[in-house]
Amino acid sequence: MTTTLEKTSLDEFERLLEESFSKSCSVADIVEGTVMRKDQDGYLISVRGAKTEAFLPNKELPVAENETIEVGDVKEFYVLKEENDEDGMLLSLKRLAFAQAWAQLNDAKVQGDTILAKVVSAVKGGVLVDVADLKGFIPSSQLRTGTPFDGLIDSKIEVKVLEADPKKGKLILSQRQAVAEQRDQVVDDVLSTLAEDQIVKGEVVRIADFGAFVDINGIDGLLPISEISWSRIKHPSDVIALGETIEVKIIKIDAELKRISLSLKRMGEDPWQQIEGQFEEGQVIKGTVNKVTGFGAFINIFPGVEALLPVSEMADENINPFNQFKVGDSVEVLIKKFTPQEHRIALSVKDINKDA
Repeated sequence: MTTTLEKTSLDEFERLLEESFSKSCSVADIVEGTVMRKDQDGYLISVRGAKTEAFLPNKELPVAENETIEVGDVKEFYVLKEENDEDGMLLSLKRLAFAQAWAQLNDAKVQGDTILAKVVSAVKGGVLVDVADLKGFIPSSQLRTGTPFDGLIDSKIEVKVLEADPKKGKLILSQRQAVAEQRDQVVDDVLSTLAEDQIVKGEVVRIADFGAFVDINGIDGLLPISEISWSRIKHPSDVIALGETIEVKIIKIDAELKRISLSLKRMGEDPWQQIEGQFEEGQVIKGTVNKVTGFGAFINIFPGVEALLPVSEMADENINPFNQFKVGDSVEVLIKKFTPQEHRIALSVKDINKDA
């Protein structure tokens, strides 16, 4: 004889069991089902918890010849379409591998694993990559270089998974995070092998307005724009290119902050040392206008050496330097002050014919 308490417990168990069976499956879910029978267009599959039999179309069968399906088989299926009041679930075996790949990528995201991706093309805002036969996207902000370039195409790079959403087909990756993790692991070992004034080879991995970053044995060193050339340049890309291998000199190592400062211009002779003895105060020479400002003009008098022609030394009367000079103009000037040790040379135009 069943007591009221036992009946209540049994009813509750049946309710929970029924509830577990009736949980709906969503698109991209993996479900287990039994192959019930075959018809002309596909197979009918019994999926636990589904109200009606699901359908597996012939076009969604496995692509590989060695993968067969028989009545009575119990398999995992990919949900293409959810069950509703009118139709049963639509399933796929062909897309199961994709679903498993999505699951692996999600695991990589959760665990913080680094994976390999092949860059296939550059697009607006980043690059497209192949990962386990899935298409992924790396935004420019997540590229080590900060911008796509031709040398990346067809290369394999290590990345971290930022987002893996199979329902939206959205796979977002980061190369920068993977590189940062690697840097943390090797930075101490690499720094211990380097010294100031050492000449090293490295790859230009990022270019910005203020300079460039050069990969030195796995860690990035900063090459400031002021250390790229003795001559005035508008942008680092005027001299160097992404992916280029260059020789640079290490000018500073900050072990505490784990930073390296580099110089390209110091690979050659300092032009300020070369001009000692070649010029003197009172000498009249010719130069080329490199830059015009409100306070004067910078004149190139020797490769890599600029001298200042102040606006007060352009003429006896007040003038607008922008009306007087243009970049590229050849100009005759007098050296008024010559101190190459301080990297300073002051020029004058108005004093050239003062005593004439």
